[in-house]
Amino acid sequence: CSSDLVAHRDGVAREAVARSREAGNAMAVLDRAGLQIGEVAKLISEIASQTNLLALNATIEAARAGEAGKGFAVVAGEVKNLAAQTARATDEISGNITAIQAATKEAVAAIGEIDTTIGQLDESSTAIAAAVEQQTAATGEIARNIDAGSRGTAEVTQNVEDVARQISDAGAICTQLDHTFGAMADEIAALGRNVDGLLRELRAG
Repeated sequence: CSSDLVAHRDGVAREAVARSREAGNAMAVLDRAGLQIGEVAKLISEIASQTNLLALNATIEAARAGEAGKGFAVVAGEVKNLAAQTARATDEISGNITAIQAATKEAVAAIGEIDTTIGQLDESSTAIAAAVEQQTAATGEIARNIDAGSRGTAEVTQNVEDVARQISDAGAICTQLDHTFGAMADEIAALGRNVDGLLRELRAG
């Protein structure tokens, strides 16, 4: 029935709210992890910069040492190149982390909007469920009133039929009385005629 459908939709909405919040929490964790990785990348970049500076100083000192410092100069050059590669890689990592953080923030914002929308849907579903319950109760009350009205109509119909029968019975009684009164009138008239005849005979005698 409609109330079951509303209850099902209400349950689905609540489940969606829960899942959306879980996703939002996961995105928040990812955002914090990105910040931590960014701090680590920044530290690596600083170390690479210091290493590059030390390699530069070592190269200068090797040049001052002349022939004896050539081997050390080669090592210093390799260290300098490694520091430069590390710096470039760190810059790329930082760029990627920045992009990930931006995307994560957008995802968190979108999930927040979805969570709000689903929350509104949950409230609407609750309101609809309450309205359906009220409508069901009102429908039941209307049905009970109609049933009571039907019983009242049946009682009125029965009363009308009883009155009709009583009127019919009264009509039959009136007809019977009319016949009885007619017969009595005839008998009284005959009696009157007999009395008149008797009086005439008495006067004649």
